[in-house]
Amino acid sequence: MGPAVYLLGVLVTLSCGVLLTRAYRNVGKRLLLWSAVCFYGLALSNLIVFLDLVVFRDVDLYRWRLVSAAIAMLILLYGLIWEGDK
Repeated sequence: MGPAVYLLGVLVTLSCGVLLTRAYRNVGKRLLLWSAVCFYGLALSNLIVFLDLVVFRDVDLYRWRLVSAAIAMLILLYGLIWEGDK
């Protein structure tokens, strides 16, 4: 059951990124683009969780998971600050 939940997390965050990208193409608001990039980073983080806990059990990918999630959040934070000045 655990691997299914991890893969579901990847699919949900990836689909959020796709929907935010489509909304950015239609509306053109740059905050939607920053949010989409953040969700793609979070999807990568969730994929690393799946790889860490299911596929590569002997290898510790904990730091890579944290780094990818932190970079995704920092991108969103940068976008919020950048768009907040306008």
